[in-house]
Amino acid sequence: MKTLLYPAFDQLELAEQPQPTAGPGEVLLRVAACGICGSELEAVKHHSPRRPPPLVMGHEFCGVIAELGPGVSGFQVGQKVVSNSLASCGHCVRCRRGDSHLCADRQIFGMKRQGAFAEYVNVPTECLIPWPNTLPAQAACLAEPLGNGLHMVHLTEHLKPQTVLVMGAGPIGLMAQLAFQSVAGATVFVTDLKAERLSVADKLGSKLTVNGTQTDVVQTMLEQTEGEGVDLVIDAVGAAVTKKQSLAATRPGGSVVWIGLTENNMNFNSYDITLPEKQVFGTYAATIKDLREAVTLMDSEKIDVTSWVQTFPIERSVEAFQRMLAAEGHDIKAVLLPSGEPV
Repeated sequence: MKTLLYPAFDQLELAEQPQPTAGPGEVLLRVAACGICGSELEAVKHHSPRRPPPLVMGHEFCGVIAELGPGVSGFQVGQKVVSNSLASCGHCVRCRRGDSHLCADRQIFGMKRQGAFAEYVNVPTECLIPWPNTLPAQAACLAEPLGNGLHMVHLTEHLKPQTVLVMGAGPIGLMAQLAFQSVAGATVFVTDLKAERLSVADKLGSKLTVNGTQTDVVQTMLEQTEGEGVDLVIDAVGAAVTKKQSLAATRPGGSVVWIGLTENNMNFNSYDITLPEKQVFGTYAATIKDLREAVTLMDSEKIDVTSWVQTFPIERSVEAFQRMLAAEGHDIKAVLLPSGEPV
């Protein structure tokens, strides 16, 4: 089968690999569409030890069941499904308490398991949910990143944020914007360093977009909120500087969510959290419940995630990956179509 292979640091190639078979409790999925995630771009760019080559990445995907493994019931060949990005063990203490996305033995597709930058991938059935016939493949595969946005909404819903700043108008930032606007009904501001990305955020309904290369983001947020700061900041960049800005742009008693993974280490003044009683949340992945909600919102046309997405056949997968790495102009999100034309 054809795959986008990451064979060694600084290398990507279209390569033939053996087709997997479905093991017990798994199905073999013919991949219809798979999004290229920013975490994969960062892994290649920075030689991340979390994704060491050789590797076939890809964890945002949907497809059609081609084969049932031993012991599988409730699914059939030809069924269209969307997959979660990780497989959990189902029996550790985290899974038992309902935090299966934080499973101690979780296997991320394209990290601990073969990913979906390929024509076929084997998937445990507990990862799968139905893919509605009315939802295009290039949207269905993005249920996972939209699920990340919805996960942040539910992580902070008890705080009832009315004003939200999203830092970073890349795919996850835009998904967060859509989720907080549609589900939380919040007023959303978006900041980025690229005008093209901010123009997408503007079209998606941002109240105000702020170009961080031209304007002081923190000062602008203070001006927009009578000197207080916003209720909630989503840092979808994850650089040391944006983490500091996220704290400074949040009002006393407000909250920050860190999802970006650009830099791991930073220095900050802990009093800036303690004295104004701010909260900082880390967030990771999405649950199956988040995934189902994402599919429902897209299928009902309450959220459209396709207007800023480009599709590529797997034969152009290296080009697609390199373009997203360069992030020039309107190259924001790429979706690979390993099975050919969208279903």
